[in-house]
Amino acid sequence: MIIFSKQMLIDVGFLYLVLFIHQEGLILGESRFDEQVTISDSQADHIHIEETYNVQKHIACHRLNTVIGWYRQRRNSEQQMTFREKLVHENLKSALSNPHMIFVLLTPTKTTPPGSTHRMEYSAFISRSRHFMNVPVLITNLGLLEQLSYWKVSAPCSAAGYSLTMKKHGSKFFCSSGLLKEVNEVNKMNDSLQVELQKTCRDVEESERLVEMLQTEVSALRTKLRERQGKRKCHAADPGEPRKNRLLQEAVRALLASSPLFHTQTLTLQGLPVPDHTDDISTTAREAPPPSATNCRKRLREMLPEKERKRRRKEFSPTAGLTGSMRPTDFSP
Repeated sequence: MIIFSKQMLIDVGFLYLVLFIHQEGLILGESRFDEQVTISDSQADHIHIEETYNVQKHIACHRLNTVIGWYRQRRNSEQQMTFREKLVHENLKSALSNPHMIFVLLTPTKTTPPGSTHRMEYSAFISRSRHFMNVPVLITNLGLLEQLSYWKVSAPCSAAGYSLTMKKHGSKFFCSSGLLKEVNEVNKMNDSLQVELQKTCRDVEESERLVEMLQTEVSALRTKLRERQGKRKCHAADPGEPRKNRLLQEAVRALLASSPLFHTQTLTLQGLPVPDHTDDISTTAREAPPPSATNCRKRLREMLPEKERKRRRKEFSPTAGLTGSMRPTDFSP
C-alpha cells in the first residue's frame, strides 16, 4: 500500500497547471514492512506481510536512501506504463540499490473545453521479477483519518536534530535490529519458553506411549487370567478319575504289611482256608515248627462243625457233671 499526503498531490497538480508540461521527478519518503502473525491451534500460523510506502515530498533530498520511487505526469493518457517508463524504473532500481522502488503515474485531463476544470487520475506500480503490479493508493487527510490510520502515518523527513538525537541516545533503548531492548529480552524469554514447551510435549508424548503399552500388557494378562479361571471352573464341575497316590500306598505297605488285619484269606463253606498254591502250603508246612498239644486242640476245635461243638459243650458242662454225680443210687448207704 502507498500512502500519499494530500499536500503532495496539491503541489504536483499546481506545478502542472503552472507549467502545463510533462514532468518527471523523484519521490521521497519512507518504506516500512509490517509483519502480522496469527497463531491458531487448529491450523498453521498465518503470516501477513504489509508493505507501506509513505510518500511525503517530491523534491530533491540530500540523502539518497530516502528516495523510494519516482513519478511522471502525462496529459490525456491512459493509466498504463510505457516501455520507456519500465526501462527507467529498472535502471533506477539498480542505480539506487533499492529493489522496492515504486512508480507513480499521474494523468491529468481537461473536463471542460475552456480548461477551467481538470481531473487528475493517479496509480502506483511496483516491480516484482520484472513484472509490474498495480498497488493500492491511500490519500491521507488528517481531518478525516481515524485514530488507527493516523498513528500508522509516520514522518520520515523530520528535522535533522531528531536524527542526531536518535543516533546519540538510540543505542541505550534500541538494539542493532531496531527493536527495543525490552522487546529483545521478551523475545529471548519467549524462545526459551518455546524450547521448554517442546521438551515437555515430547515427555508427555513418550509417557502416553508408555501408558498405552502398559494398558495393552494389562489387558493381555487379564485375558489369560480369565481363561485360567474358566479352565478351573470346568475341572471343578467335572472332577474325572481320582488320582492314585502311589507313594502313600508304598509307605502303607512297607509299614503295615505284617499286620494280620491287612491279610485276607478265602474260606470254604466248612470254614477251612482255601490254599492258593500247593507249593506254598507245603513249603510253609515244612518251615513251620511242630504244633503243640494246645495248638492241636485249638485247631481241632476250629475245624469241628458247629453242631458237634455244641454237643460237646453240653456233655462237658458243670451242670451235666453234677447231675451225673448226684444220682440217688450213688448216695445210698
